[in-house]
Order: sequence, then structure tokens, then C-alpha cells
Amino acid sequence: MAGYYIIIVISMLVSWWVSSRLKSKFEYYSNVHLRNGLSGKEVAEKMLRDNGINDVQVISVPGQLTDHYNPGDKTVNLSEGVYMQRNAAAAAVAAHECGHAVQHARGYSMLNLRSKLVPIVNISSNLMQFVLIAGIAVMAASRTIENPNGNTTVLAIGVAMFAVTTLFAFVTLPVEYDASNRAMKWLKDTGTVTAEEFVGVQDSLKWAARTYVVAALGSLAQLLYWGSLLLGGRRD
Repeated sequence: MAGYYIIIVISMLVSWWVSSRLKSKFEYYSNVHLRNGLSGKEVAEKMLRDNGINDVQVISVPGQLTDHYNPGDKTVNLSEGVYMQRNAAAAAVAAHECGHAVQHARGYSMLNLRSKLVPIVNISSNLMQFVLIAGIAVMAASRTIENPNGNTTVLAIGVAMFAVTTLFAFVTLPVEYDASNRAMKWLKDTGTVTAEEFVGVQDSLKWAARTYVVAALGSLAQLLYWGSLLLGGRRD
């Protein structure tokens, strides 16, 4: 299990560093005020209108980094700061979340795939740690002279659950990058932000995307670890 904890610690450290950089970037670009004076809410509503989307509501939700698009009730949910602020960071977040609304309206395939995976991922993420630990215990307890590797069935189920969450993390990457690309293209093409403000938008979204990359790679590293235990247990 030492290897697993090493992977966890490394993943946590890298994630912390990227998150810290993201926070500092957003704090910096929160001081780059938009010349047009639009708030995050107004940027979001403008992007939706420009894309012919009239059935999505922009609402404010409490907390920080709670911004998201909900395809179920068709709402762009902006954290209180983003909803009210009139700066490059708020414009970046608001346009990014609207990018997801545009994906939904256009039937973007990777967003549809991610939505279909959500119910399975919810079940897997809640149970997989228990199943993995139980799998290790069963494998160790069932070892005999005739079967020195033990029973690996439970562990295999746990690894399969982990594989689903890892797949979800990698499916999320193109979804997030595409939403950011849609946001940046619209902000630039419509002149909603100036060239100076666009630099802040681009840099903010770049660091936001890296949080998803770190999460996906961390999940893959953990999956490979558990997979190696499973294959090792099945080795004759």
C-alpha cells in the first residue's frame, strides 16, 4: 500500500500547486476591470443570446468556485462573486459556463457521453474505496497452497469501478477545453473584451483547465496501481 500513498501524496501536492496558481491568477485578473462595464451575469446572458439560446437562465449560487452549468434544469449557475463582478476573471468563468450551455444546445457528443456516465460514476465513486479494500482483504484471506494468489473477484470489481471514474475524468477534459475554446472565441470575435482583457481571460481558463488535467492523471495513476495489484494477484 506504500506505493498507493505515494501516488496520493504526489497527486495532492500537484493539485494544490495548480489550485494555488489558479487562485492567484483569478485574484490578479479580478483587478482587470472590463471597459464595457458588464457583470458576469450580463456577459453570460449576452453570450447565450448571441448563440440563439433563449431557454437557459443565469442564476447566482452561494460559495466560491461553485460555477457550473446544469443541463437538467438548463441553468448557468454563477458564484456570487462572478455573478456580480465586472472583470476579466468573471467574464472568463461566465463565458466558460455558457460554453457548456452551447455544447448542450448543439448536442456536443462528449458532453452527452459525460452526462450518461454521471449515474454510474456516482455509484462507483461512493462504493469503490470500500470494494477495493474488501478486495485486498479477500485476496489475502483466501490464499492457499493450491491458490497462492487468492480470490481476486472482489478486487476486480473495485478496479472496474475505479476505471469508470477514470474514464469520466478523461471524458471531462475535451468537454472543459471545448467550453473554454467556445468562450474565448465568442469573447474575442464579439469584442466583448479588449485585447488586454482577453489575455486575462485566456490565462485564467488555461489554469482552470489544468486542474482537470491533474485530476485525470492522478486518477489514472491510482487506477494503474490497483490494476497492478489485480494482475499481480492473478499471476501464476
